[in-house]
Formats: sequence, C-alpha cells, structure tokens
Amino acid sequence: MTAKKRSITLPPEMADYVERKVASGEYGSESEVLRDGLRALQARDQAVEAWLRTEVAAAYDAVKADPSRLVSAADVRSRLATLPQRLLKKENAA
Repeated sequence: MTAKKRSITLPPEMADYVERKVASGEYGSESEVLRDGLRALQARDQAVEAWLRTEVAAAYDAVKADPSRLVSAADVRSRLATLPQRLLKKENAA
C-alpha cells in the first residue's frame, strides 16, 4: 500500500513526547511513533467493538428477557454505602 503524506499539528506536550520516543531510539522516526499510536487506537476500538457485540449485547438480551434482573441506581447506592460495614462484619466473623 502506498503511504499518504499528512501534515498534523500536535500540542507541545504531545510533540515533545513523540520527539522523546525518537530520541530514546525506541522509534526510528516521528512517523513510526504516530503509526504505532494509531495501531494501538485501532486495536482498542476493535476490542471495544467486540466487547459491545458479545458481553454488552448478551447482558442487554438477558435484561430484556427478564427485566427483574435490573437493579435501581438507588439500590446500588444503598449497597455501596453499606459495603464498608458489611466487609468489617465479615472480617470480624472470620
């Protein structure tokens, strides 16, 4: 595939980071740093997409099939508020 030339503008802290990566010898050029960063972004996007298709879709289907599985925000807050006491009680019982 033929590479396409691009001109980009980076904030100073990002530009410095790219320059440090090249200066350290980890990368041969600034373009290599940016390509590697874009590959990491693509991998993250693919992982999120896969997670949405599998785990989130399955959870949605389960809740749609049985709405009684839902927990209200108030119930979650209540459970979280009492968590330290429950953990201490469990620790003391052990």
